[in-house]
Amino acid sequence: MLYHFLYPLSETYPYLNVFKYITFRTGGALLTALALSMAYGKPLICYLRKVQGKGQPIRSDGPETHLSKQGTPTVGGILIILSVLASIFLWADLTNPFIHAVVGVFVGFGLIGFADDYAKIKYRNSKGVPGKIRLLFGFLVSAIAAWWMCIHTPEAVQSGLAMPMFKEFLIPLGLFFIPFAAFVTVGTANSVNLTDGLDGLASGSVIVAAAAFAIIAYLVGHAGFSEYLQLHHVPGSGELALFCGALIGGCMGFLWFNAPPAEMFMGDTGSLALGGALGAVAVAVKHEIVLMIIGGMFVAETVSVILQVAGFKMTGQRLFRMAPLHHHFEKKGWPETRVVIRFWILSVILALIGLSTLKLR
Repeated sequence: MLYHFLYPLSETYPYLNVFKYITFRTGGALLTALALSMAYGKPLICYLRKVQGKGQPIRSDGPETHLSKQGTPTVGGILIILSVLASIFLWADLTNPFIHAVVGVFVGFGLIGFADDYAKIKYRNSKGVPGKIRLLFGFLVSAIAAWWMCIHTPEAVQSGLAMPMFKEFLIPLGLFFIPFAAFVTVGTANSVNLTDGLDGLASGSVIVAAAAFAIIAYLVGHAGFSEYLQLHHVPGSGELALFCGALIGGCMGFLWFNAPPAEMFMGDTGSLALGGALGAVAVAVKHEIVLMIIGGMFVAETVSVILQVAGFKMTGQRLFRMAPLHHHFEKKGWPETRVVIRFWILSVILALIGLSTLKLR
């Protein structure tokens, strides 16, 4: 809204020309989302405690230390979603098709997660909505968003899969690009969902990944920088740096209340929305493979679950003391805060490795 109202006035008031720059508006979006989430966090916690009563059901087969979290309200991801949406409304170019697609995925996955959280609270169990139904709607939302981004992407890179460190090479996926893009988005959403098991773990890791993709989106959307770095230029995708900035701000504000010991959990409402949005941004800027590097912690959490299930079915033995991976280290006796901080450090390292691929071409 500010971009559409104030930037046109820059001819009369030259100082309003700052609204032209994505970097300025990204900073504004980050600070706005942070301020809103900080301001409304406490009122939301009070409201959720009032309406939820016993809060999120805690798995009886989880780490014993988690039993003390019984009664902590969930669905706190609403705080992130609303603060990000308000920030986007204020600072973004609302005519940008990539903003439409990513916001659609963000809200769509948030609604899927909310339905899951609501079922858990209402029926007092940790299962929620059946996984097949969540996947079905997730793929539907992702496929629509992928199609929308495709028709607004230059034909030369429209359905191609870019490979890190290869400046010109694209794997042509053709009609398979939309299913592939949907798989990336749904996979990222569920990976972040699996990571959301300790206070501050998912939100802190998403902040790191979103910061990396804010840089990537800005460079890919900038004709000069993308040419210099030999990246596949996607006009208009730079606006997604602003979305990533808002995501960082919203997560930072939420983390203020989610830091150990958490006053509220984001629930599937937040984790699915955050993961879906990250996946959609990666698809838009043609960095799906780099997402696997930057989001390496999410990948590791998912792989640990797959290996645990497969290994138990084949051998009857557990590869980890408990899956996802963060619970394995808890079972080994690591304090929750140690697991979270060390996973954050690894997330930063992986993000730097992912960003280094921009120049290694």
